[in-house]
Amino acid sequence: MRLKKNDTVKIIAGKDKGKVGKIVKIDPTTERVIVQGLNMVSKTQKPKTQQDKGGIVQIEAPLHVSNVALVSKDKTSRVGYKFENGKKVRYAKKTGEVL
Repeated sequence: MRLKKNDTVKIIAGKDKGKVGKIVKIDPTTERVIVQGLNMVSKTQKPKTQQDKGGIVQIEAPLHVSNVALVSKDKTSRVGYKFENGKKVRYAKKTGEVL
């Protein structure tokens, strides 16, 4: 998977299309990412202790990798790999910036 944790991405499809956020978690087996504060869904939660309150909680739902694009210098870009000084590095194809 070409995206990594803490990458800034823009959502390019779905209900939050056009919004920008950071990747919090990645699941490589299902190819899904969780973006901080985006794709929020309501979930009912039971109280775990007697002092705890249950109710409706807002959580971030995972998005498929194909629905997000990396943001580099305020432009969306694909990710490529190249060798610099004998090391393999990721770079944004549109801007050429090393990530």
